[in-house]
Amino acid sequence: MTPKNPKTELDARYSSALNPRPGAEAVTATDWAEAQRRLRDAELFYITTVRPDGRLHVTPLIAAWHDGALHFSTGPGEQKAKNLAGDRHCALTTGSNSLSQGVDIVVEGTAERVTDPARQDEVIAAFEAQYGDHIRSPEGTFYGFGDSIRTGNALLFAVTPGTAYGFGHDGQVFSHTRYTF
Repeated sequence: MTPKNPKTELDARYSSALNPRPGAEAVTATDWAEAQRRLRDAELFYITTVRPDGRLHVTPLIAAWHDGALHFSTGPGEQKAKNLAGDRHCALTTGSNSLSQGVDIVVEGTAERVTDPARQDEVIAAFEAQYGDHIRSPEGTFYGFGDSIRTGNALLFAVTPGTAYGFGHDGQVFSHTRYTF
């Protein structure tokens, strides 16, 4: 499932390259390896789905980057599951919530259900590696996560990027990277 290396380009229209400031002369695109590292290290994501009437629905969730896709789960009766049943297009976003440091990553794609038990186990292991005791410990916030997926009480989805973006901010130096797959 791992996507090929994307075309990576700095979009100067939205980067400091068009508004040079001290230190901005050498602004560069964030390479895909760095974007993937940030996806693996992130703890909180936001998913945007589309309701049947066209209104957007945004909610926070946990997600794990594994084998070239972002994975997340949801209960079958939750709004995002209902929305995805009608329109599988979605976007997942993570970042630093700071204007002066970090890189925000946006992954746009189509959510695909993961139903193969072997694949589910791989993804559950990726969640356990990323979130540790939050999932493994009986005191953890998401304890029982894997069992809920295995029993079907939670649906597991994979979003392979169709397009992704990296928005870097380092002091007053900003970059906008587009990844096209």
